[in-house]
Amino acid sequence: MRLAAWLSRESLLHPKLLTLMMLIYIPGTIYGYYWYKQQLINTWQDQPHWLIVFVPDSPTASLWFALAMLWLWIKPGQTLRADVRGLRHVIEALGVVTSVKYGVWATVIILAGYSQGTPLDWASWMLMTGHTAMAACALIYTRFFHFGPGALAVAALWTFLNDTMDYSFGVFPYLPSTLYDDLTAICLFTFALTACSIAATAVARFKFASDR
Repeated sequence: MRLAAWLSRESLLHPKLLTLMMLIYIPGTIYGYYWYKQQLINTWQDQPHWLIVFVPDSPTASLWFALAMLWLWIKPGQTLRADVRGLRHVIEALGVVTSVKYGVWATVIILAGYSQGTPLDWASWMLMTGHTAMAACALIYTRFFHFGPGALAVAALWTFLNDTMDYSFGVFPYLPSTLYDDLTAICLFTFALTACSIAATAVARFKFASDR
């Protein structure tokens, strides 16, 4: 019963909790882009410039979700023009799909590296904690969003496109050094995880759509 109370609409959409989430997500997103600083520089110098949008996977996922939550926080019941409403729905879908996908991906990759000899330092624990929480928050809040199958399809296409660019042009996130000889397996895992993340988003959104 206590867990149900914590997961209720009244608790999850309480202004103080949403404010706390913004205080976590906004600095966290900024720090995420900083974390990718060197890879962004290397991609800009050595690759076609347009590939740079496919480099910072996790911080961009966090950005989409933060925007979706910000909209939910500030103007949850506002009537929107059709074009703005459509944009909002796509952002919501992108925020959930990519947060689930990269939240799980980062944690699995860190643990896979550890299983092959890469030590776990404080940064590894920080990243696993943050990314796991990112995936969990996305699924928990999905039922309060309003995106439909069309917006989910757009998010799915974008995420699969991002996977394709990552592994076709080598702009995937830097891996633990022990994992570069497993790149084919990681590529397959990444595409499969995208499919699972889309499915999880669909279940979280449409199964619980009435609980708003």
